[in-house]
Amino acid sequence: MVRTFILLAALTALFLAAGYAIGGEGGMLMALLVAGGMNLFAWWGSDSVVLRMHNAQPLSPAEAPQLYAMTQQLAARAGIPMPRLYLIHEDQPNAFATGRSPERGVVAVNTGLLAMMDEREVAGVIAHELAHIKNRDTLIMSVTATIAGAIGFLAQFGWMMSGQRDRNASPFGAIGLILLMILGPLAAMVVQMAISRAREYEADAEGARICGDPSWLASALAQLERYKQGRVNQAAEANPATAHMFIINPLSGFRIDALFSTHPPTEERIRRLMALGGGGYAARRMPQTGPAASPWARPRGRGPWG
Repeated sequence: MVRTFILLAALTALFLAAGYAIGGEGGMLMALLVAGGMNLFAWWGSDSVVLRMHNAQPLSPAEAPQLYAMTQQLAARAGIPMPRLYLIHEDQPNAFATGRSPERGVVAVNTGLLAMMDEREVAGVIAHELAHIKNRDTLIMSVTATIAGAIGFLAQFGWMMSGQRDRNASPFGAIGLILLMILGPLAAMVVQMAISRAREYEADAEGARICGDPSWLASALAQLERYKQGRVNQAAEANPATAHMFIINPLSGFRIDALFSTHPPTEERIRRLMALGGGGYAARRMPQTGPAASPWARPRGRGPWG
């Protein structure tokens, strides 16, 4: 967590530097106002926006009673309120968490994940997402993405201003401004990736503690990575800005986005999880609520649920 806040401070400093480069102290004040407004929006509305982007539908206890019971049990173990559950009709298995606080937490799962995984693996995935909510990563990453996006906005604005000498108030001059506007967004992207990777590792470790067995999440990650290879998630490709929210990067890897992945290598995540083996996890393992192979109630008329 300390590293995360250091990186957030660096990202904020970079944002202010971009504002200062554009217009001196006045530009820095403008950057502060823009950052404040965008972060306020991220705090209040980012959860509803991302749910709409992925056409997530609210999931009631009657539609998935065992999933609800599992999530409720895991949330109690995590010490947070029961989150709202949403379903995304997408074959590629994945999941994400959102919400500005544990009291407003949301966990969204794809139909592909529920169709492919057994109860232990689903528990590992849900525990990982609950760890994000518990650690307030959902808010941290919304703010991070917002600031990084604002730096890109300032870069475009600075680029336009650099060609207008009479309006260019940059203390660094036109050349310095251009250099900062080129390098600033790249640096912001690097910092954003570092924050995201750090939070994923922490959520993996905390998720293992919540469900009680690191191998459950490790097995789920292995399945997610295998399924992803060679397949394209159209919804994710259309909304690459939300890729950092999922438990595993949903982008195909065919695009340039793969060069700037916000997730650590899946193999390394699995290695770290398996290194947690023992240590009393088995004694704290969450009891199963039904047969491992087919735990989900499937009412009619809901795609993979019917």
